[in-house]
Amino acid sequence: MPLVTETAAPGNRVRSLHAHAKINLALHATGRRADGYHMIESLVVFTRFGDRVDIELADSDGFFVSGRYASAVPLDDSNLVVKARDALRKQAGPRHTPPVAIRLEKNLPVASGVGGGSSDAATALRGLVETWRLDLDDADLARVGLSLGADVPMCLMARPLIARGVGDELSAVPGFPALGLVLVNPGTAISTAEVFNALSDRDNEGLPPLPRSLDFHGIRNWLEITRNDLEPAARAIQPAIGKALSVLNKAGAGFARMSGSGATCFGLFETGNVAKRAAVDIRSRHPDWFVAATRSMTSEPDAYGQD
Repeated sequence: MPLVTETAAPGNRVRSLHAHAKINLALHATGRRADGYHMIESLVVFTRFGDRVDIELADSDGFFVSGRYASAVPLDDSNLVVKARDALRKQAGPRHTPPVAIRLEKNLPVASGVGGGSSDAATALRGLVETWRLDLDDADLARVGLSLGADVPMCLMARPLIARGVGDELSAVPGFPALGLVLVNPGTAISTAEVFNALSDRDNEGLPPLPRSLDFHGIRNWLEITRNDLEPAARAIQPAIGKALSVLNKAGAGFARMSGSGATCFGLFETGNVAKRAAVDIRSRHPDWFVAATRSMTSEPDAYGQD
């Protein structure tokens, strides 16, 4: 669940929430439904690094974007945050949903395989429920989220999980530790639809059972026998993905893989400090790339938000 802080303001309160990046540690394509939606099985974690969403009551609705990747974010009703606001207002009724100002700090690359837009939308939903004091439970919110996109319900959970079906069948993974990660994107956006359309094999086996020992070594060894079935197609479309993976391996990652449909890749490191040193090295060699050292959120809520 996104972490929330409240800032005092004259006659109002600003809710500031972290929208955590979504990382597919493993992603198996397991079929395709008659309606064209692809079936998957994926082990998903969320990182402390991500975007930020600020919400406060206002005289009129407003949506504002800042941050490194603000220029790539649409400001109209095609934006998932705006869609989330409007969908929740439709669900609860206009009498209970007065105007709000929403500010998005966009720190994650757009169309990069880490669920940035979905996480922003999920975080906005959580924050709006608090701001508007709506009586909606998790199931109600998940239904609204699913209407926005298959990734939004898992981003509402924002903790380690297994996603199945089209991404809407979610099972929490208890006892999952924080992992040291370095996220790298070589400055390349890639279309999820294009990657799925380029798949040569959509009917693959699901994930193997998780290891008994959920520690760095157990998880790394388990990842070695899993896949991201989208990676070969994405690398064919954007060869820079292969370079990003090579850079992570040269920086000492214990394991490296593309997340989601790309082009962001992650490297798994034994500690957060080792990850930070690797990120400094990669950033010095590739100053134009997106590079972030972070840790994943554990199964249990903690007091941390964003590295």
